[in-house]
Amino acid sequence: MPRIVAVELFELDLPFRNPFHHAAAKREHSESLFVRCVTDSGHCGFGETLPRPYVTGEERQEAFDMLAGQILPRLLELEFHLFSEVHDFLVHCDGKAPREWIEANTPQTSAWCLVDLALLDCFGRAFGTEVDRELAGRATEWPDGLAYGLVLSGNTGRGMLTTLVKARVYGIRDVKLKVEEDSLDGVRLARRILGKEATLRVDSNMAWSLEEASGCMTRMAPYGIESFEQPLPADDLDGLARLVTDTGLPVMADESFDDAASLQSLITRRACTAVNVRIAKCGGLVASLERCRRSLQAGLTLQIGCQVGETSLLSAAQMTLIRAVWQGVSFIEGCFGERLLRVDPVRPTLKFGRGGRPPSRPRGNGFGTEVDMRVVRRYARRRFAIGTANPTMVQGTR
Repeated sequence: MPRIVAVELFELDLPFRNPFHHAAAKREHSESLFVRCVTDSGHCGFGETLPRPYVTGEERQEAFDMLAGQILPRLLELEFHLFSEVHDFLVHCDGKAPREWIEANTPQTSAWCLVDLALLDCFGRAFGTEVDRELAGRATEWPDGLAYGLVLSGNTGRGMLTTLVKARVYGIRDVKLKVEEDSLDGVRLARRILGKEATLRVDSNMAWSLEEASGCMTRMAPYGIESFEQPLPADDLDGLARLVTDTGLPVMADESFDDAASLQSLITRRACTAVNVRIAKCGGLVASLERCRRSLQAGLTLQIGCQVGETSLLSAAQMTLIRAVWQGVSFIEGCFGERLLRVDPVRPTLKFGRGGRPPSRPRGNGFGTEVDMRVVRRYARRRFAIGTANPTMVQGTR
């Protein structure tokens, strides 16, 4: 019966090729957390997350301290006889640490994502189980016609024009524009460059007031906008409900939800017509799958997105989520890999291809990926370690 005997946690700043910004933040590196878990059988698994205070209320430093002081030491106490027991444990947790570990109302869904992925990857390897086959369980590789979309940073002017032209040439048919003010000119430009058949979405990252949102959405709608993502502050559910009712336009919630309770509030109050499920904000892969299923049951349009700066480890988990939800997904964003990151410590590097075509999914136990710890240590700002392990036994790392 394998058990975890050592854990290493890293505060990681992987550099971007180019800065990425929107109304809520500007970044030049990933600002992420990364963990390595080692079992007494010599198997090694990894977890990753990207805390964002405006999304889940978690600052990275605070999430690091909570993981190091209250959560990760408890992993050394866990014992599982089968991989199914790992899955059942994570289902019971539902995107948060057990109540005896952390108070339930403590912001933690991003921190728990790191634990969720690490347990799936580590014990998947230890029990000889592919996470993809266990959770998705489908022979078909990918939902027909589903392709990755491109997310454009809040840059304007010649840079936006150049990116749009490249997207058109590369065959990208789904684009989301990050907007701040009334970016009608940017929407017009995107439609003109991409053509009338392309799918176009906008995301204001909470930048608008109710009055501004209503006006901007109404003016942009004639250009065929498929969704207006998080047009109002996260806690303004009354305003979001008014937009849904008054404009009749598709309103997507993102920062407004991360756990089961916040999603149910959106559904009950009819405050959106669509949701953006991101593994790193929803408490990991297992909880995100449940958020997807509940959203589809409520008749909401489903987008599976990502946090800016994810490595190919989270991309592998996302591909599993997409395959598990199957035909219920309308939009997907992610698998940027080294298109965004200057260096990705995870192999294979997962990045979408021409026309948004998904990469081949990794094959192997756990998530089927390997991690170059030399890269992780090179870009680590802070490290915490607990337990002991023989490094010559470690698998899944190089």
